[in-house]
Amino acid sequence: MFEIIAKGGFVMAPLIICSVISLAVIIDRSLFWLKQRKEISAEEFLKLVEAGREKELAEKTNESSLIQMLAAGIANKNSSASVAMESAATKEVIKMKKYLPAMDTIITLAPLLGLLGTIIGMIRSFDVMSLAGLGQPHAVTGGVAEALIATATGLTVAIITLIPYNFFLNKVEKAVEEMEHYATRLEMIFKNEKK
Repeated sequence: MFEIIAKGGFVMAPLIICSVISLAVIIDRSLFWLKQRKEISAEEFLKLVEAGREKELAEKTNESSLIQMLAAGIANKNSSASVAMESAATKEVIKMKKYLPAMDTIITLAPLLGLLGTIIGMIRSFDVMSLAGLGQPHAVTGGVAEALIATATGLTVAIITLIPYNFFLNKVEKAVEEMEHYATRLEMIFKNEKK
């Protein structure tokens, strides 16, 4: 394993750093989304509000971004619930998107680093070829191996990062749609209560 990394050249160091960062972000985001599981569903939450049992909700709020946003609406129901929910939703979306730009950068950067390794490896191969001549093909293969290892590593890091990145981005989009839907429904409940 270490021999392969050594053969890949100096671009392997930033590629390893990218892979470690990617893995750390994947673990962090996975834990974040696991905590999003709701103790109470948004439907149950709204039913309790409609029934006028809002005091029970204080015990049931949890780390769910959707429930946090709805709770902000309840807390500010007499003044400006929509503004409070919008503010809470913005805060929660920022939490959801945390570190996703880093993953996006790694997806773009890793193949470019691999390509840089390819170019450097090929330059070394041609340099060896110009010194040793065409009669020694074994002298050339080291640079070609470096080029291929760096390329393969860069692509692997990008591919392995791309799948979770798209998964987490999709989760954020669905959560935002859910927040908009339930915020609108809560506002309708408040309007009906005023009538």
